[in-house]
Amino acid sequence: MATQQTRTLGRFAVAPSVLSLFLWMIVPLAMTIYFSFLRYNLLDPNYACSLMHPDQLLDGANRCLAGFSNYSYFLTDPAFFRAMGNSLKLVGWVLGISVVFGTLLALLLDQPFFGQGIVRLMMIAPFLVMPTVSALVWKNMMLNPVSGMIAYLFKSVGLQPIDWFAHAPLTAVVIMVSWQWVPFATLILLTSLQSLDGEQKEAAEMDGTPPLSYFWYIVLPHLIRPMTVVILIETIFLLNVFAEIYVTGTAGTAGNLPFLVYQYGLIANDIGGASAGGIIAVILANIVAFFLMRMIGKNLDA
Repeated sequence: MATQQTRTLGRFAVAPSVLSLFLWMIVPLAMTIYFSFLRYNLLDPNYACSLMHPDQLLDGANRCLAGFSNYSYFLTDPAFFRAMGNSLKLVGWVLGISVVFGTLLALLLDQPFFGQGIVRLMMIAPFLVMPTVSALVWKNMMLNPVSGMIAYLFKSVGLQPIDWFAHAPLTAVVIMVSWQWVPFATLILLTSLQSLDGEQKEAAEMDGTPPLSYFWYIVLPHLIRPMTVVILIETIFLLNVFAEIYVTGTAGTAGNLPFLVYQYGLIANDIGGASAGGIIAVILANIVAFFLMRMIGKNLDA
């Protein structure tokens, strides 16, 4: 049983790590909030704004303080609604593909067969590939309308190859991102399948339960909790997809919210607007995470 002295000593021991983590998180956030209230554009440099002199922020001749105008401009920009729509479509489609194909692959890999270990290792490999490398591979080797593998398959059956990045850019991004995240869902769901009670399996086999009934009434209820975990983790990361859109040059019609913030900050050099967009993105991500956590909590309590 811990005494007051040991508890105090423990708090002192972890205090440096907690303080470092807090500063590592709060300092960038505080700086982003600060810049979001400034009229600070690198294309029209303002000496007072760039040096961040508080006594000159309200200078009537060269006003720097923007108030909430950066936020209102970002929220009323038509590109914001398009980016939000693309973000939601991307997250929704990739989650659906990950859960469905992850479940099917997990059921397949749960069966004993020759080379099972090698196949499982190969399944995990795409998740370990860097997004930039993945985008380059898919752009040049798989989805290229002239020399890509999918174009070759289309030609072999007499079909016209699709220029994915010109005519279906969001679909191309969904394919690339899903290829990386399906293995993650498969790994989580496969681990859960392996913890399924063996007595239930034997009882279902002895009773002659049809495969679909066995999956619907025994396997699927067992996978609900890991599915919610997959949805939560993937949603957090999918809201930040950037490399695939940047590398493939599909931002014109497939640009999402992170790419819009990038366009504000590094294309238009609008540091104030980009900071406001970043804060809005953080708020929206936290709202999504809040509802997902509530959903997971209900599943865990059930």
